[in-house]
Amino acid sequence: MEILYIAALTVLAAGVGTLTGFGTSTIMVPVLLIWLPLPQTLLLVGVIHWFGNVWKMSMFRQGLNWRLILLFGVPGVVLTFIGARLVFSVPEELLSRILGAFLIGYVVFLLIKPRFKLSQRNTTAVVGGGLSGFLAGIFGVGGAVRGAFLSMFDLKKSVYIATAGAIGLAVDSVRLSTYYSQGTRLEPDLLLGLLAFIPASLLGAWLAKSVVTRIPQTSFRMVIAAFLLIAGLKLLVFP
Repeated sequence: MEILYIAALTVLAAGVGTLTGFGTSTIMVPVLLIWLPLPQTLLLVGVIHWFGNVWKMSMFRQGLNWRLILLFGVPGVVLTFIGARLVFSVPEELLSRILGAFLIGYVVFLLIKPRFKLSQRNTTAVVGGGLSGFLAGIFGVGGAVRGAFLSMFDLKKSVYIATAGAIGLAVDSVRLSTYYSQGTRLEPDLLLGLLAFIPASLLGAWLAKSVVTRIPQTSFRMVIAAFLLIAGLKLLVFP
């Protein structure tokens, strides 16, 4: 029964994650922590998230922006490794609240200045990639920060989703290998459950793609902002 619950959660989280460019871990990590210890939760969700990023890249491959992928991805990968090694030695609650406050502040700013847009400067992408990678390593939820920075560029829908997927794939590869090298393993029933969870993530991504095509480009940024607000409130109130 637990496998069925996790599979259903995966469909929901993968759908939101594909639509927003983040969200899979933001939804799954807090829920799975009810049943599983933190190391196993991060490893299990990381595997599902890895495949989710593959689906994003394949479904929206026409939008891949390799310049942004490199600028976000390289510092993100480096700081993911550092964050993953610190995962058990950093006050999780404090950093979660700081992250939540940052996301809420960004959404409020976007509501005040809805036309705000950053130029795609190298420094902005590098800072965004490094910060999101570090938080991904510690909490497995760095995608929300990555989504906030990418949304500042006001990218086309396909570019936003595909680029977020490619960056996430690189970050997830590093943190998964780091968790594994530190001794984290999945229980046998969870390993078997991946046979259901991975197809469930594909189903969620496919459902999200059908929704994305119906959202006007002018409204897409506000959709991202709405999910950022939800993630921020969750992290601030229930870290």
